[in-house]
Amino acid sequence: MSDAINAIKLSNAQIAWRAAQDIEDGAYVNLGIGFPEMVAKFQPEGREAIFHTENGVLGFGEAPKEGEEDWDLINAGKKAITLKPGSAFFHHADSFSMVRGGHLDVAILGAYQVAQNGDLANWSTGKGGVPAVGGAMDLVHGAKRVAVVTDHITKKGDPKLLDACTMPLTGVGCVTRVYTSLAVVDIEDGQFVLREKLPALSFDDLQAVTGAPLNVQGTVGDLIVPAL
Repeated sequence: MSDAINAIKLSNAQIAWRAAQDIEDGAYVNLGIGFPEMVAKFQPEGREAIFHTENGVLGFGEAPKEGEEDWDLINAGKKAITLKPGSAFFHHADSFSMVRGGHLDVAILGAYQVAQNGDLANWSTGKGGVPAVGGAMDLVHGAKRVAVVTDHITKKGDPKLLDACTMPLTGVGCVTRVYTSLAVVDIEDGQFVLREKLPALSFDDLQAVTGAPLNVQGTVGDLIVPAL
């Protein structure tokens, strides 16, 4: 099953593209370090998000060209950024006041595990894991909407969408939508609700690689993304 899944699943860029389509014009958005940062590349034409980084910048732009970096201008992942007109700098503490004060519309994070009740585990003290939960625990309870971008299964083929998380939690009952390499899944009333899936994948095969029941409410759309 895992070989067949790997042959059709979306790339990280395609998952990021799909997540970007749901960001409203003018939304204040925080993107998690790593894979979620790719979402910023795929803003739909005619819409513009205002991106926030925990280390104290609001309204930053695309990454600079190689060789043109200003290393005084970085995001929370220590990657070089550019500034848009109207960008603002502020103290780290003020940045977290924005987060905790509910001033962010959307936070998009990666995940090791997501439970059907919306619990999120995206850090680990294990080998190769991130050794601290960091600002994610503030983001998941400060942002008005929390979404996750992730592969549907681990490299070993185990489900990442589960009945209950087995790893340390980042937040409890905080995730509302998951964009995976196989599907778009909402979390409503303590259960996974399937919204979109890859056309080439049957519901039964998708359920087989999901660690909790997938519920269907109405029509399940086709998960269609461009080649990237």
